Amino acid sequence: MARNPFPARSFDRIAEADAVVVIGLGRFGGALALELESQGTQVLGIDAVEDTVQAFNGLLTHVVRADSTKEEALRQLSVHEFDRAVVGIGTDVEASILTTSRLLKFAKPVIWAKAISEPHAEILEQLGVHHVIRPEHDMGRRVAHLVGGAMLDYVEFEDNFVMIRTTPPSLAQDRPLEILQLRSKFDITVVAVKRQGGHWEHTTPQTVLYDDDQIIVQGTKEKAESFSALL
Repeated sequence: MARNPFPARSFDRIAEADAVVVIGLGRFGGALALELESQGTQVLGIDAVEDTVQAFNGLLTHVVRADSTKEEALRQLSVHEFDRAVVGIGTDVEASILTTSRLLKFAKPVIWAKAISEPHAEILEQLGVHHVIRPEHDMGRRVAHLVGGAMLDYVEFEDNFVMIRTTPPSLAQDRPLEILQLRSKFDITVVAVKRQGGHWEHTTPQTVLYDDDQIIVQGTKEKAESFSALL
């Protein structure tokens, strides 16, 4: 049973405010909840450990100790009324799966769930979780791309699509993009540029790139990485 120090109606109000419920306030869930709060999003934080709940008291809109594997506890906290939920439980795989199963019984919210292993991720995907997050796995892949090449930053999306922050190779410098025709030659698009000491700006066909610029390149993983590796 959840220890509920707030009137039930208060949870209804935060749910109606398009807030986010974060279940599991460990390193991942806690950092995510605090970042959401810093961006102005109201957060209901739920954790089974009293000391963890106390550590976040006053930092989140609401923070409550509750057993998230119990559907009754989640309903008492109006979790079924939220549009978005994050299951940040990692070390207790059983609790993660049970909590996610309870959430999936509700008509909403859209669920993000953390997985700590490939089998864990596979089970969550089979359950029907909308977004499965593997922080260590995803960060490891990202850092590997940065360490292994000339990229300054790397973001991978679905369907083998990426965005890369890099510097323009010599063949892409000193002439307008419309003349270079990088999209037809390399099957990539330079979508933004940052001049030295300046700010990020969208590119236009008339944009000219220089050797001390930073650029954002988008395209398939193979095409964008190949372009960023050019000298």
